Amino acid sequence: MFSLIIRERKQLALQKWRNFRVSLYSLQNPSAFSSSFSSADVSPRKGQNFTVSYLVESLGFTTKLAESILRKVTTEDSNCNPDSVLTLLKSHGFTDSHISTIIRTYPRLLSLDAESSLAPKLRFLTSRGASTSELTEILSKVPKILGIKKDKALSRYYDFVREIITATDKSYYSLPEGSAQGNKLRNVLVLRDMGVPQRLLLPLLISNHHVCCGKEKFEETLKKVVEMGFEPATFRFIEALRMLYQLSERTVQEKLSFYGKLGFSEEDVWEMFKKNPSFLPLSEKNVLNSIEAYLGLGFTRDEFAVLVKCHPQCLNYSAELVKRKTEFLVKDMNWPVKALVSNPTVFGYNLEKRTIPRCNVIKALMSEGLLGSELPSLGSVLVCTDRAFLKRYVMKHGDDNKKLVAELMAVFTGGHVS
Repeated sequence: MFSLIIRERKQLALQKWRNFRVSLYSLQNPSAFSSSFSSADVSPRKGQNFTVSYLVESLGFTTKLAESILRKVTTEDSNCNPDSVLTLLKSHGFTDSHISTIIRTYPRLLSLDAESSLAPKLRFLTSRGASTSELTEILSKVPKILGIKKDKALSRYYDFVREIITATDKSYYSLPEGSAQGNKLRNVLVLRDMGVPQRLLLPLLISNHHVCCGKEKFEETLKKVVEMGFEPATFRFIEALRMLYQLSERTVQEKLSFYGKLGFSEEDVWEMFKKNPSFLPLSEKNVLNSIEAYLGLGFTRDEFAVLVKCHPQCLNYSAELVKRKTEFLVKDMNWPVKALVSNPTVFGYNLEKRTIPRCNVIKALMSEGLLGSELPSLGSVLVCTDRAFLKRYVMKHGDDNKKLVAELMAVFTGGHVS
């Protein structure tokens, strides 16, 4: 059935793809301020000498996290000093707690110029009547506001955030009836009352997504998402709302029909949607290409079906990515294809940062004859935390051979066999 559909639909799918105009990028990669950020404000620069002591000693960051942030904010302009950013925030009443939240959420703030970029924005917001308590609360919740260049946009986004933080039920009745801003605020307040946390609400409020701008369609879509059992406190709830909102009822039925011809029941499709809402808007061409990729790598049709039902994110991965990971795990490591079917989440793991370093440790152990003749199960190697992996395959040798442990740790952190 898979091969037949691929042959029959290849030309039709290609033509549909050419006419396909629904953009998934903004939905799968939401960025509330992408159109308003100044590239000059956040461009990486070199030459900075920034100590991590404040982040570690005052804010409680781990040394590893602090050093990671340092690498991200290293700037080319020696006049930009992260220390001056911290000093400026403190002078405006931001506490260590506020600053900690800001840096964890938006570490690039430290790369902005305190005097020419940040200070004018803080003065502007203060001149509009923002009190210290209000300013610190709002900016610590959505620090990316400070990355906005123009005063008008800065003012608009700041007011939006303030509205949702301070809004009460009375706000419903003080907004212009039928206006996009009024609908957006009303709908976001509905979501807030349902238990959607602010960290998920604020991006909706200040983004250009239309999901919260309508009225009837918003209510209909929200009802469907709730009936499906999505938990309002999770990101998947918002993702499901966005995905369904952009699809008409006719399009949904066409999707169900398409997947039905591939052997998936309607119940299968909705179960997959609950696990990964972003798969539903995928074009037929993308899905057919995905099928071809997996079958070409040695997966059977039944194995592909099991893979997708269990982990529908597999449909979102590019053919090139799937090929690289499959070839490494099957050809280089000698795990059978069935092992990947049983552990489909491995397709989502970073190959260079997670998969290869762990597999190199396994190779090193096997070369020393410390694992016997059989390769460990794929799940025991990759589907576990770093701590569990190290305890299982590295630290267990500590009492007898500390040198070996050091060598294995070098392999693990370096990503190659010494």
